[in-house]
Amino acid sequence: VSTQSTWKSDRVALHKNIGLRVQWYEYQNNGAIPGVRSVSQMLSNMLYYRRFFPYYTFNLLAGVDENGEGVVFGYDAVGCTEPQKYGCSGSGNALIEPILDNQVLRQHQTKAGGEADFTMQEAVDLIKDAFTSAGERDIYTGDSVEIFVISKDGVKQENFPLKRD
Repeated sequence: VSTQSTWKSDRVALHKNIGLRVQWYEYQNNGAIPGVRSVSQMLSNMLYYRRFFPYYTFNLLAGVDENGEGVVFGYDAVGCTEPQKYGCSGSGNALIEPILDNQVLRQHQTKAGGEADFTMQEAVDLIKDAFTSAGERDIYTGDSVEIFVISKDGVKQENFPLKRD
């Protein structure tokens, strides 16, 4: 699952180019779907190629790697990336990331006990709470959030309304 924030025209162009390159990979490899790390490297190369006239997007790529574990890649404008446990981008980033740091990595707690181990539903509830909080304080966050739950069984999408006024 790939997400981009900021300029729509650059998001659309980048998403189209990613889709075309993935289709070309599948065509050249008898229908084999590229792994999340391969797509991550491809996106990094695409962004670096455009470093002098970059796509004005902030990108996240999430998926299940070859070991069956979830991974998220966050990118800067020129394609620098690293695997992470979670990531966020967009106007609500400054409000959501501290919540995730505190609840997932247990940072800034007096009795930190290592990384948290959430069930799928607890993780989704945390994301809903974080976006609800950001939506109340940031006018650019929007009226709803699309939540994608990625597992070995596939991708499940949920649309969660934020503002009901």
